[in-house]
Order: sequence, then structure tokens, then C-alpha cells
Amino acid sequence: MEQLAAKLENYKKEILGFTPQNAEDVEAFRIKYLGTKGLVKNLMGEMKQVPAEQKRAAGQLLNEFKLLVEERFQSFALLSNTASATIGNTDWSLPGNSLPIGTLHPLSVVRHQIITIFQRLGFAVAEGPEIEDDWHNFGAMNLPEDHPARDMQDTFYIHQNPAWLLRTHTSSVQARVMEQQKPPIRVICPGRVYRNETISARAHCFFHQVEGLYVDENVSFADLKQTLYYFVQEMFGKDTKVRFRPSYFPFTEPSAEMDISCLICGGKGCTVCKHTGWVEILGSGMVHPKVLENFQIDPNKYTGFAFGMGIERICQLKYRVNDLRLYSQNDVRFLQQFTAAL
Repeated sequence: MEQLAAKLENYKKEILGFTPQNAEDVEAFRIKYLGTKGLVKNLMGEMKQVPAEQKRAAGQLLNEFKLLVEERFQSFALLSNTASATIGNTDWSLPGNSLPIGTLHPLSVVRHQIITIFQRLGFAVAEGPEIEDDWHNFGAMNLPEDHPARDMQDTFYIHQNPAWLLRTHTSSVQARVMEQQKPPIRVICPGRVYRNETISARAHCFFHQVEGLYVDENVSFADLKQTLYYFVQEMFGKDTKVRFRPSYFPFTEPSAEMDISCLICGGKGCTVCKHTGWVEILGSGMVHPKVLENFQIDPNKYTGFAFGMGIERICQLKYRVNDLRLYSQNDVRFLQQFTAAL
């Protein structure tokens, strides 16, 4: 034990007095003291010569010595790396240039805003598959095989028999919710949908929708109107005007389309609103009794309303985007404009 303590004291003096001049000296220090055949490992081997009653004290001395050697080596290595990094005209120890921070896609920004508004009204978010069967996409929504309204949907079919397709609207998610849940139901269904259309500035083969469904006792058209009034004011501002126009959808009766006053001209008339002062943003109506019956929901006890809007249309009005193709071209110059929207 005394011999070990004396050796360690001499080695400590040697280590504390050592100053490396270059990277080779640092590596030599590591090999001498911390290598596989280094001094620290050899000293650990001498523990077998220490009497049993002194092994604990000897172990503490050896551990302290090992920590000292490791700390000195780390300090030597850091100084050596810094010195070598400053050789030449570039200081490689300086922090690198910061990389640009990415941002959300404008459609994701608007989607999040829409969901947040309806969540404040108690709507839950529901999602479903993009590859859908004919029943959930059409049949359950009161569109039998010979229904003329199917001509409104230019569908991408995957298999004709049985019919599998890319969903043409997120109403299929509403169908699956009513299939699995009984009233009260209050959900919004955001997602991507597909139509077999020619791609242009005003149309695309895929786009995004948010549809809403509320089914409960004593739900009225007044509830639908007030819900949508609230959404418009939160999304576009308190001064935005709203109007409803009669329309037709197979899954709602009565049905209505909703317009808002043009945000660009303030309702005075421009090319965007076709000089009418109004812009359509969504379709809506009271859930057709036949749709409720398809899911064993008693239409004499329960009523409901539904609505659906295109996220691209809302984004177009909010940020003045005049070409649908810009959303899917991934042009960084276009996407960078929406950093402030977050």
C-alpha cells in the first residue's frame, strides 16, 4: 500500500508538470497513461498485491489517479483541437452558419385554423381512409347507383366489382362515424379528396376538404347558420357579411350554399367575385332523413346539419392565391411567403 501510494504521488507530479507542444505529444500522453498497456491499467493490476484490509483504500487512490489522468488528457485534447482548427485563414472552431428554418405549408396553416375554430365549438376531429368503398362514399350518402348526382363526381375507380375508389369527399368519414357512434355526434372531417378533373388554375385532381356533422335532438337550421356565422367571423373578420342561397345536395334537405362578401373588393365588385360582391365558400344543409336511417338513427327523434368547404378556396381568399397548382409545385419562393402566417 505504501509503495503504491508513493508511485502514485510521483506520477501525479509528472502529469501535472507535463505540457504538450503539439498533437503528437497529446497522443503520446494518452498511450503512456490510458492505452491498453498504459500505466493506469498496469497499476490496476497491482491491486492483487495489496492486503485485503487495504484494498478499499487502494481502490480509492487508483480511481482518483485515473480521474486525474483522464481530466488532463481531455484538457490537452481540447487545446490541441482548437489550435489545429485555427491553422490557415479559417477558424473551424467558430459556430457554423445557421440554416433557414422551415415553415408549414399554407394549406396546413389554414387547415389548423379551421380545426381550431370548430374545436372551440365542441367539434371533435375525425379521419378516415382515402381509399374507400362505394357504400361509404356514395350509397350511405343517399346516392344509389343510378342517381344522377354521381355524374357530379368524376371518380378515380380502383376496382369496379366490388367498387373501390379514391374518395371524392370526406363525407365518407361522416358515414363511418355514424356507423360506429350514436348521437350526439359533433365532428369535423379534414382530409384529401380526389376528382378525375383536368388540372388548371381553378381545378386539380386532388384537393382538401373540411366537412362538419352535428346530429342530436332538436338540431335546427338556425344552429347551422349560427355555427357558420361564427366560423366566418373568426376566420375572415367581424365585418365579413354572409348570405345563404338555396341549393341541392343528395345528402341534405333543405340544402344551401353560403357566400361571403368579397374580401378583395369589400363587396363592391371585382374580377374575383365576378363583379357580384359575393364569393361562395361552402355548401351546407340539414342531414337527409334517409342518411340517418342508413345508420339506424331515428330521424323522428334526431336531426342534424352538415357542411363542407374546400381548404384551397379558404386559403385562396385569405392569402390571395390565384392558382391551385402553386399548392403542389413545392416552389420554395411561394412557400416562404407564408412564414408570417404562423
